[in-house]
Formats: sequence, C-alpha cells, structure tokens
Amino acid sequence: MNVLVLVGSLREESTNRRLAATVGAHLPEGATATVYGQLDALPFYSEDVDNPDGPEAVARFRAAVAAADALVVVTPEYNGTMSGVIKNAIDWASRPYGAGSIAGKPVAVLAASRSSRGAQWAREDAVKALRIAGAQPLERTFGLGAAHQAFAGAGLADDATASELREVLLALHGALVSA
Repeated sequence: MNVLVLVGSLREESTNRRLAATVGAHLPEGATATVYGQLDALPFYSEDVDNPDGPEAVARFRAAVAAADALVVVTPEYNGTMSGVIKNAIDWASRPYGAGSIAGKPVAVLAASRSSRGAQWAREDAVKALRIAGAQPLERTFGLGAAHQAFAGAGLADDATASELREVLLALHGALVSA
C-alpha cells in the first residue's frame, strides 16, 4: 500500500507536520507513506487555469494523488474548519468531477490541535469535503488533542494514542483491501 500524506499546515514545526511524520511508523508492514511537500505550490483553484496547459504544480500533484493507493489528510483547525491548504488540494484533486485523481480513493483524516477536541470540526469538514469530492473517507478519524505535549522525539509519547492512530491506519488498509 502506497499512502500519500497531505499536510494542511505550511509551518515547518507544526504539530500537524509532526503527526504526519509519524504515519509511516503506524502503517501495516509493507505499506509506505510519502508526505507530499508541495501543497504550497498549488494556486487557488480556478476553472480559468484548470486546463491541459494549466500549472505544472497541479499536474504533479494530480499525478501523485493518482499514483497513491490511499491518502492520509492531516489538517489543523483554523477558525473552526479545515485549513485552506487542504481544501484547495481537495478542490484540485476532485476535478474533473467524477474523474478526478481523488475519485474512489480511501482516505484517513487526522488532525492535531492544542485543544482537547483534537480539531474535531476540521476533521468533520474534511470528511464532508472529501466525500463530496468523490473520495472514500473513513468514518473514523483521528484527533490528537493537547498536541503540543503529545510527542516524544519523532513519535507519539503515549502508547494508547499511538495504538489509536494505528487502528485508524489499519482501517485505511482494510478499506483498500476490500475495495
């Protein structure tokens, strides 16, 4: 299973980037994770530039999504919803509607935040947008609350939290196998 990880925070030291970096360690054996590092190169979605001669950054992104077996979306919560970076990526990957590179892809949604709710609204909105875009998001998401103190080195500090993340990623693998 080849998993493409999309991170909605552009800040290098964000807790969401740290969470994204742990995904590979929690995937089933034989699965690989690649964090897509160029979401900031995507222009805001516009039908005026969405054409065969459109931006090269869009073509690279769509090809990466198409090549992945599954996606993991990691989003911070900004003003009670997912980040604009993630929403824009979903918009680009969804076009042309019904045949976009995201169509039918299993997706796990993760989020980290300082709050104890683990960016619940952002996760809910991401699942909704992904479903409308034609992806197959898991119903179960993973929220990491109190994220500023949830890491130890390059991993998660708490075994129960790591186990919960692993369960969500195993469900992603299961969604791919049953598809």
